[in-house]
Amino acid sequence: MATGQKEDYYELLGVAKTATEEELKKAYRKKAVQYHPDKNPGNKESEEMFKKVSEAYEALKDPDKRAAYDRYGHAAFQQGGGPRAGGGGAGGFHDPFDIFREVFSQGGGGGGGGIFEEFFGGGNGGGGSGRGADLRYDIEISLEEAAHGAEKEISFKKLGECGHCHGSGAEPGSKRVTCLTCRGAGQVTTSRGFFHVRQVCPTCHGTGQRIEKPCAKCHGEGRVNETAKINVKIPAGVDTGNKLRSTGNGEAGVSGGQAGDLYIVVHVKEHEVFERQGDDLFCEIPIKFTLAALGGTIQVPTLQGKATLKIPVGTQSGTTFRLKGRGMPHLRGSAHGDQLIRVNVEVPTSLTAEQRKTLEEFGRLSGDTEEPMARSFFDKAKKFF
Repeated sequence: MATGQKEDYYELLGVAKTATEEELKKAYRKKAVQYHPDKNPGNKESEEMFKKVSEAYEALKDPDKRAAYDRYGHAAFQQGGGPRAGGGGAGGFHDPFDIFREVFSQGGGGGGGGIFEEFFGGGNGGGGSGRGADLRYDIEISLEEAAHGAEKEISFKKLGECGHCHGSGAEPGSKRVTCLTCRGAGQVTTSRGFFHVRQVCPTCHGTGQRIEKPCAKCHGEGRVNETAKINVKIPAGVDTGNKLRSTGNGEAGVSGGQAGDLYIVVHVKEHEVFERQGDDLFCEIPIKFTLAALGGTIQVPTLQGKATLKIPVGTQSGTTFRLKGRGMPHLRGSAHGDQLIRVNVEVPTSLTAEQRKTLEEFGRLSGDTEEPMARSFFDKAKKFF
């Protein structure tokens, strides 16, 4: 190779021209570790090689740049020469650490910095006591309780604060001291060749402290299984799916940590009379055909008690009436929904002789024998026959 001539990118990485994307990446990782300046402090030759292999990988990892290199060689990235995918070629590469970060942050297992973060000492320090878990409790209430509000006592099993050590995890008179394994950091660092990996301290489990004498009842955890009982206030207007939060009534935290919360999920039972539609209530009520024809008043049920409903003369079956403000209360505010009442006119199924005679006379006087409605309907329907 003549002096000043650039090395072949494939030869720099030690791969064939047919190498796959994954083979290129593996080859670069190996070379990057070999020539990285942190592993070769003060070695200018290694630093130069690190830049070269980084430049080679930056060119070959991009399909367009690689195709241009395969066709034109290094001339593809010279000023005015060949295509420049992405607005810049390998010749424009400035910081080899960028590509090093890209490759080494992949495959680290999950999100975040992966190997790169571990190598450069990333990550947080030791933790403290752990917050307790949030809990869920499903409660079923009646529609009346949802309308007026209620107070319920509920019981549930959870991990509660240990009464013997008051959640500290230590025997009374004992105390917590700095963990000697991690020196209070909550993490320990192990070396794997060139890399340094941080992990949670196996002795203190990340708290940075240890107990001189663990509590005999909870074995140092600070919490025990228990059955808790609390009173829950259910506000008027709740509906199925609404959640109520009881702060601090979830599981106790580990070693005196903050307790979690309890979430009560409401389920409103179906009602035998009313159907809920948002903040409105709907019901169907049967009425006598004489009341529908002559009009009058009727007592109807509401969640607030009985109410009087006026039935106009000639009311037809299926007519819907509205009682303003007799529905469910708004969950936030003092307003109420309405109650919708649909009337169904009842036709008697059995008649006494006298009733039949009276109805026949009524029909004669009403002209029912002429069947005007029926004639009108069949006149319109003739075209279908």
